[in-house]
Amino acid sequence: MEFLITLTKKKLKALKKIILLLILTAPFSINSQNKKVEKSSFEVSGNCEMCKKRIEKSALSLKGVKSASWDIPSNVISILYDPNKVTLQNIHNKIASIGHDTSLAKAKEEAYNQLPMCCIYRRTIE
Repeated sequence: MEFLITLTKKKLKALKKIILLLILTAPFSINSQNKKVEKSSFEVSGNCEMCKKRIEKSALSLKGVKSASWDIPSNVISILYDPNKVTLQNIHNKIASIGHDTSLAKAKEEAYNQLPMCCIYRRTIE
């Protein structure tokens, strides 16, 4: 009987180690499966350094956007984002909400008219 008790204690100790190991490594395996970052670039209308700061700040304010860099001469923003947390359309909409047209979302007149004078860009009439 004593032999069975010690054998059970050994198995229990081994089982505790396995469970502890699973608990400690589970978050890493879950994160590595869900951590997916995508790249995207698209046009955003603007003119100056103030536009650059405003556009990048608005994109980065969204949960899931990892980086945002808007190039003034080309008017192209490069984005790294997690599609499990934010959609590309949400990013376009957020930037448009502050007055800057994108290739997929047009800013409302009210937002566009609130831009500083140096940030007013030529809008295409649709």
